[in-house]
Amino acid sequence: MTEVAFIGLGVMGYPMAGHLQASGRSTTVYNRTPLKAEQWCSQHHGERASTPATAASGAQIVFLCVGADDDVRSVVYGDDGVLTSMNARSVLVDHTTASAELARELAEACEAQGVGFIDAPISGGQAGAENGALTVMCGGEPAAFEIAAPVIDAYSKACTLLGPAGSGQTTKMVNQICIAGLVQALSEGLEFARRAGLDLDLVLETISKGAAGSWQMTNRGQTMARDEFDFGFAVDWMRKDLDIVLREAEANGAPLPVTSLVDQFYKQVQERGGSRWDTSSLITLLRPPI
Repeated sequence: MTEVAFIGLGVMGYPMAGHLQASGRSTTVYNRTPLKAEQWCSQHHGERASTPATAASGAQIVFLCVGADDDVRSVVYGDDGVLTSMNARSVLVDHTTASAELARELAEACEAQGVGFIDAPISGGQAGAENGALTVMCGGEPAAFEIAAPVIDAYSKACTLLGPAGSGQTTKMVNQICIAGLVQALSEGLEFARRAGLDLDLVLETISKGAAGSWQMTNRGQTMARDEFDFGFAVDWMRKDLDIVLREAEANGAPLPVTSLVDQFYKQVQERGGSRWDTSSLITLLRPPI
């Protein structure tokens, strides 16, 4: 069985690591908060390590799922970083939504040690992680991808190699651009329907079967209509992702007028105390004050 390590047991990483262990891979985990790692081991009967380096020692594949660029660097480099203990021909897979620049940096660092690298951001939310149905967007060399992909299958419904290092992260940026516009449009449509006196549930049931249908409508439409936002992908995380998107767009010259506007709308949600609300909370900006 393939021995693997998983670094970062957040909302996404915790169930993803669980799927790896359940699939028959001997899984060792590391988390910055030891209590979370202990809880995971109690539930999934894997092993816990005290440092990223210890977790990665002997693993054929090391997975990361942490917060942002600097969080990735903190568990990859240094005396306790995974690169100090990874074997040649092992593979580092970074599921963190981070910059394409970081992905290319990590690919170079791994290549210098004979380690494969795949940047592999994910989409599908907490439910996708729990149900093993994530979409994984990968960048890297085909040889490393061929090693990692069958293992990633434990928690994914789709895993695609899109090009060299950085291609996965850039594709995730495309994903977030599309989501930002969709959520704003869905918010405006639902608020328009409410003010028109329509039955929101009936409207959603009807239009979701046509050209307007989307994942956001199916999974968030009814909760938006009920003002339920205490779950899902947090506004803080979306703003982190959109910051990455907008910096990349500045570098490549892509015009993103709608994405820039929606980012500012999310800033307003944060200022209203909605930092940890689901991204569908954009609709609250359209509602009249209570």
